Amino acid sequence: MSISISVLSQLLQALPHLRPQLYFKASLTALSHAMEDQILAATLEQPLVIASFQRERFYRQEAHRYERLAQRSNQIYVLSAPETDFTNSSEYYEKIAFKPDDALSQEWHLIVIAENYATCLVCRESLGSIAKNKHLQKLSPSLDMDAARRFEGIWTAERGVSLKAAELLLERILSYRPELADKIKQVRQRFGIGKRKGNSKAVRQLSEYACDIDTDPFVQRLVTYLQASQYKLHKAYRSIAAQARKERLVNSITAAIRRSLDSQEILKVAAQELGQHLGASRCLIYRAQAGDIQAVIEHEFLSSEVLSVSGQAWPLENNPLFQEVVKHNEGIFVADTINDSRVSTSKLLWHLVEKFAIRSWLMEPVLFQGRLLGIVELHYCSHTPHDLQAGELDLVKAIATQIGAALIQAEAYANLEDLNQQLEALDRTRSNLIAITGHELRTPLSTIQVCLESLANEPDMPLELRQVMLNTALADSERMRKLVQDFLTLSNLESGRVEWHPESLSLQECVDLALSRIRTRVATDPLPQIKTLISPNLPLVKADGDWLVEVIAKLVDNACKFTPPQGQITITANPNSDRMVEVTIADTGRGIEPNRLEIVFDRFYQEEGALRRTAGGTGLGLAICRQIVNGWGGQIWATSNGKNQGSEFHFTIPIIEGSQEQTRTKVSKR
Repeated sequence: MSISISVLSQLLQALPHLRPQLYFKASLTALSHAMEDQILAATLEQPLVIASFQRERFYRQEAHRYERLAQRSNQIYVLSAPETDFTNSSEYYEKIAFKPDDALSQEWHLIVIAENYATCLVCRESLGSIAKNKHLQKLSPSLDMDAARRFEGIWTAERGVSLKAAELLLERILSYRPELADKIKQVRQRFGIGKRKGNSKAVRQLSEYACDIDTDPFVQRLVTYLQASQYKLHKAYRSIAAQARKERLVNSITAAIRRSLDSQEILKVAAQELGQHLGASRCLIYRAQAGDIQAVIEHEFLSSEVLSVSGQAWPLENNPLFQEVVKHNEGIFVADTINDSRVSTSKLLWHLVEKFAIRSWLMEPVLFQGRLLGIVELHYCSHTPHDLQAGELDLVKAIATQIGAALIQAEAYANLEDLNQQLEALDRTRSNLIAITGHELRTPLSTIQVCLESLANEPDMPLELRQVMLNTALADSERMRKLVQDFLTLSNLESGRVEWHPESLSLQECVDLALSRIRTRVATDPLPQIKTLISPNLPLVKADGDWLVEVIAKLVDNACKFTPPQGQITITANPNSDRMVEVTIADTGRGIEPNRLEIVFDRFYQEEGALRRTAGGTGLGLAICRQIVNGWGGQIWATSNGKNQGSEFHFTIPIIEGSQEQTRTKVSKR
């Protein structure tokens, strides 16, 4: 059976003059232990002791004390709701197991009645306290919320109150263990429990308040537990403050991530905040991957009078600590580098420890889905080793996780921007392709159609006019053939379907052949003056002859388009320090704006727009040149002082190893 009526409620109803007070668990523990110590210190024997512990787990903490109390009296009763093996028994003292849903499971009782003194503690736990403590425990599992439990009840040394409380509890005990009736009857008769006292005021005062025992153990125990409670409270406050600092740190780094998707800014803020918060002498955060040989330190926090490592190459390949982090994907903390075998047996680590005065060393990986992105290092450079707390290590791990997510987010954003730029470039290419091919194909087709229709419909056309019509049709068909050829050439180059046939070449002969092709193709149009300034002692170059001539021809042809006939084009070539010959084709023509020097090599780029240009062409020539030059391992670029300031196109060709003088090689026309 179980009883739903509270003992505290019964006591307050029986004695209306009582006023309940609020007690915390720590205070009740101090009072209980002080009352028990008073029994152990008393010279008189056989007091009545009734203790109710709510749950068995609370009783287990005090079981050894009640074995000692049992040596003083055979009238000791212990009540508790069983959780494991707590049962009704009479070993040492009387155990009473009540039902878990009994009202006693929410109450805390300790009654002590002796011949010359009596004390009682009757409290009930606040339901609001139970709910609040459960909520706080979920929010912060590390906090000890047991001491903060709140109880409402009575603690007094008034004998009459103690006798009434004993009467109520003895009735509960009899309901659970009727076989104890004779034993309980004896103690009731001995202390007059349940009987009315005489009306003499002096007798009543003597029976209620007289006490001739030494109360010093009671007072000492009370003081000790009150001090312990203050310490626990202070510890709880420190834990809450540390948790608040941790949350502020995480929030500051999260705010930095939200403010900026720049990974450099994120790492800078994280290094400063983490190093400052944990009181490190030095905090390093750097990008690193498993196979890296070294990392350049860009982000560092320093305390005063500590040597900086910013900008230096931090060794990783032969670093045993880094290799261990990579192997296990777990952080490492070396509490004392001087006495750690991993440091003392590694020349590299010992050198770093001595040079940068590292006494304690923490290395934590920055991971995302098992992928190593970087490292967080904390150095403590004091004369004594640093004692890293568990909460500090958890904080470093939490920040490393935040950094990993931020770096991936920044990378994703950067990749998205690159992708957007590529899509924009593709869209421009598509638009230019449609516009240019439409214009370049439609115009010659229209001309060819008109010429052929005229030849077919005018049989009596004069011979001279007929020849003009044929020449025009042939010229425009050649223009169409060149357009299609440029498309096929660029497609083959970009797809890697071109077979290269490198050979030793004389650059002068390649230039002469390219100029010959240009003059033959545009014999009817005036060309700017073309000057060639190539030293006869220029070393031989190694390239595919046909493609080298194609590059020179296209660059010179491009210069001719944008240079007036009265202008000048100059071709020069000189060896550079990289075992390459640098060829420059300079003109005095229209020039290029600085922001367009790179995009002129894009496919279908038109300096004046696709349909408003005065110079013809597909916009593929420079793109083809870039693919050819890259194919033999060279570089190509453009320079210009701006609009109407002329322009220069440069490209490099490898020099034949050991070639000190020019060797003439005939380049066959294919």
